[in-house]
Amino acid sequence: ARRARDDQTPLFMNNVDVGTGLGAPVSCNIQIGPLQDHPGHMLMLLQPQVLADRLGRAMPVKSAAKSAIGMAEMLAHEIKNPLAGITGAAQLLSMNLSNGDLELTDLIVAETRRIVALLEQVEQFGNLRPPERRAVNVHDILDRARKSAAVGFAAHMTIVEEYDPSLPPTHVDGDQMVQVFLNLLRNAAEAARGAPGTIRLRTFYDMSLRLRRKDGTAALPLQIEIIDDGPGLPPEIAAQAFEPFVSGRENGTGLGLALVSKIISEHEGWVSVDSGPGRTVFRISLPVAPR
Repeated sequence: ARRARDDQTPLFMNNVDVGTGLGAPVSCNIQIGPLQDHPGHMLMLLQPQVLADRLGRAMPVKSAAKSAIGMAEMLAHEIKNPLAGITGAAQLLSMNLSNGDLELTDLIVAETRRIVALLEQVEQFGNLRPPERRAVNVHDILDRARKSAAVGFAAHMTIVEEYDPSLPPTHVDGDQMVQVFLNLLRNAAEAARGAPGTIRLRTFYDMSLRLRRKDGTAALPLQIEIIDDGPGLPPEIAAQAFEPFVSGRENGTGLGLALVSKIISEHEGWVSVDSGPGRTVFRISLPVAPR
């Protein structure tokens, strides 16, 4: 800033990490220069880098996370075997114990089963089959997920649909995308903490984005948003929402959103989150089906 002011010439800086005080630094391009009609005053413009640049910077982190998941999957398989033995032994012990001691063996069984359930979630990452992609209507997939959520974990929520009927088919594995939307709907419903709330499902085109295909052509990706009116994510959680084992809930595993990110990545799309008090938006971008 001092150099631009002294020389009275604009300066440009690229790939600068700017701290916001609310979360992870934001990579920006910075332009600073003198105001022509206000001597002594300077104008600074901060322009966040385009999405593609941010994704490229995140690739080493995702690669490290993938390696960690592979190691966790191997450990999960090895740990489940002795846990089965512990559960069986506790159940045998319970046959000759008083009611007071039964509480302890019941606790052992319940906790080992909880650990096994967590390990099975970890194994999902390694066992996820390659997507069987075909042209499908994204609204049909959303409708399947909505109906399942409405009669289960989201029965206390109002689900509002705001769909763009002109959207062309997307190119995805329908069953895997239902799993993605169910995970995000569950996340939105749990954010309400048992109170009535509203979840909005929104589809649209974002005219500012282009998805570059492998053949070099470009197209507008489809946009899907799942929006809730809960309290929002803490900034430190939002910045790492899709990393394995990161959770804002006391008993959360931190694997649901990581699985969402993995599935979307394998469909050549991307997912992001924007959260603040009273509003959290998960946005998914998916490719249009080839003609």
